Amino acid sequence: MPKGIFEREHPTKIAGFPVTYINGKYFADIPCNQCGIKRRTQIYRNGTVRRKTCQPCQAFNHRGTKGTRLFDKSGYVRVYLPPDDFFYPMAVRNKNMYGGYVFEHRLVMAKHLGRCLHRWEIVHHKNGVKNDNRIENLQLVTDERHKQITLLETHISHLEKLLTEHNIAF
Repeated sequence: MPKGIFEREHPTKIAGFPVTYINGKYFADIPCNQCGIKRRTQIYRNGTVRRKTCQPCQAFNHRGTKGTRLFDKSGYVRVYLPPDDFFYPMAVRNKNMYGGYVFEHRLVMAKHLGRCLHRWEIVHHKNGVKNDNRIENLQLVTDERHKQITLLETHISHLEKLLTEHNIAF
């Protein structure tokens, strides 16, 4: 069947890369210029690539991020680790957060212990301040123990609130 006036054939390759046509744009899996990891990016018909470096490499090179530290919405600090770093296996790799970032409190504890932390190991902030990542403020606990600590801290703060409401000194 012949193509209509508004239909046209789309190329399967641009600049040697297999492309996908999505919503009027071409995308290809192209390796980052710095780390070499392939990621999907927009490619134009003339062969130029929209972004030549991946997001973690851009964040690493960007002066506005003060090096490699990011503050997320929940108050924790995340640090970018390059793929050749010893602690890179601890890095977060999911669709919500670009790969290569690790929570700073987990990194501080791992460096203190001299090994990578397992996923089930939890680093607890003793004073409750999420960006206070001094080793004196951190405690390595299991999930069950962390739940106990959190429950006790919540119960204690509730009791302190009751005591102050009734003007009882403690």
